[in-house]
Amino acid sequence: MRDPVPAWVGVGANLGDAQATVQWACGQLLQFAEPGSFCASGLWRTAPWQAQGPDFVNSVVRLDTRLSAPDLLMQLQLLEQQAQRQRPYQNAPRTLDLDLLLFGHAQIWSPHLQVPHPRWAERAFVLRPLAQINPERVSPAALAAVAGQEAQLMPEAQWMPEAHPLNALPKEP
Repeated sequence: MRDPVPAWVGVGANLGDAQATVQWACGQLLQFAEPGSFCASGLWRTAPWQAQGPDFVNSVVRLDTRLSAPDLLMQLQLLEQQAQRQRPYQNAPRTLDLDLLLFGHAQIWSPHLQVPHPRWAERAFVLRPLAQINPERVSPAALAAVAGQEAQLMPEAQWMPEAHPLNALPKEP
C-alpha cells in the first residue's frame, strides 16, 4: 500500500444548483481522503474567468490520499460524469468542474494530466480558497496578481460541518 500524498482539488460549478453541486462534490471527495486529512475552503462566488455563463461557485479541498495522481484524476472525472458534465467546447459552462491542482511535490506532464495544474496560480477562484485552508501555499504577490478577478466568499452558504476541522466558516483572507 502506498503512503498517503497530500492533494488539492479545485471544485467549481456554474450550471444548475451550483452551490448544492459543489457541496455534493466536496462530500464525495471524502471517500478518497485518509481519516482526519480532509479540509474544504469556504464557498466562493466568482465571475467566469476565460469562460462563459453565469457566476461560478468554487471551493478548494485538501486531502491526503493513497490513490495515485492518475487514479485520483479518473475518480474526479467519474464524479463529473455523475454530475452530467458536458464538454461541448473549451471553457463551456459546467455542472461540475474538478481539477487536480497539486499532488504532493509531483510534477507530471502527460497528455491527460498536468500537475501542478498549469493555470492554478493565475486564478483567484483557486488562490483565494487555497489561501483559506493553506495560506503558506499562496504568496501575497500571487494574491495581488489576481486582485482584479472577482471572487467573494459566500458567508450565507450552507456549510458541511464534517468537511471543516473547526466546524465553522473560515475567514476571508
